[in-house]
Amino acid sequence: MAAKKTAKTVAPEGADELSASPISLRGQEFVGTVVSAKAHRTVSVSWERRRHVPKYERYERRRSKVAAHNPDEIGAKEGDVVRIKESRPLSKTKHFVVTEIITRKEA
Repeated sequence: MAAKKTAKTVAPEGADELSASPISLRGQEFVGTVVSAKAHRTVSVSWERRRHVPKYERYERRRSKVAAHNPDEIGAKEGDVVRIKESRPLSKTKHFVVTEIITRKEA
């Protein structure tokens, strides 16, 4: 019988897991830049990727943009480089959670 995989949870450092509402994380992980932090506890994260165009034997730049949950403990702001991880659907458009801030924007 195969062992079950356990999902990671996001909880603030120094707090027990019962006080915070853990969100199970699984699936894809991306690093991108916060382009908007206007919505309540939500940020828009964008990153660039390259796609090969066989006809012209060149690459084109494409951009992906998703909405991600921004927990109070993280508090990412516009311009920050963040790591996001896939989670269960949190709303109609949110399926990712910000797990860490890699670099803060210089003010």
